[in-house]
Amino acid sequence: MISAPMTSLMAVPLPRTAPLGRTNGQLPLLLRAFHRPRPSHVTCGLRGTGRRGPLWRSDVLSTESIQAVQSLKLAKSTPRLGQVLSGRLSRLLKADLLNALSELQRQNELDLALMVFKHVQKEVWYEPDLDLYCDMIHLLGRNKMIERAEDLFSEMRRCGLEPDTRTYTEMIGAYFKVGMIEKAIETYEVMKAEGCTPDRLTLTILIRNLDNHGEEALAANVKKECYEYMDSPRKFLEEAQRKYPKRKSINLV
Repeated sequence: MISAPMTSLMAVPLPRTAPLGRTNGQLPLLLRAFHRPRPSHVTCGLRGTGRRGPLWRSDVLSTESIQAVQSLKLAKSTPRLGQVLSGRLSRLLKADLLNALSELQRQNELDLALMVFKHVQKEVWYEPDLDLYCDMIHLLGRNKMIERAEDLFSEMRRCGLEPDTRTYTEMIGAYFKVGMIEKAIETYEVMKAEGCTPDRLTLTILIRNLDNHGEEALAANVKKECYEYMDSPRKFLEEAQRKYPKRKSINLV
């Protein structure tokens, strides 16, 4: 079937029940279809267009990243693991490799994540990245590997990276995870002394865990400091109480 030339198609009068001019300041439906605004930028595939994460990590897993994660999990605790690490991972693009690491962290595959993290550090494009270290410290803290978390924190500083609010918060959470309350408070004090301002997550972790451990005096001090660090401290404390109900209510100072 031969298509009619575009010029002849456009010349054919279109049936209409209303004038083609504007109606109430708007184009008729038919003309609006030809006047859709063009996007200001072009996106490729399914990848997001927002701010890139550390080291250009993407929010969408590629097929290569998914296959790499599956291969690593299948080869775990087998002699094939070394082959997968040196073979499949070495062929991944930077974003795909970082996505695979993020997915292993999400699935709490601690041992595999540590291996892939070491592999990332050996790549020619790698530069020490604070967010990457924070993600690994969070994973170690979640699994109560406090000594490994401390080692990674020290390694991060040796690489020339200075901890920020999130880094200290991850360490505070890791200490609470293993019941090391004094170290958590000590880290909190160092954080403030280094000029890092506690955020909502920092204060929530402190209040929640100190209350749960019966440390009423320490919890009261943190609640008072909410008035220094939070824009709406009373609302914040009310939300913390509502979101994380304790045996004892949070006293508003």
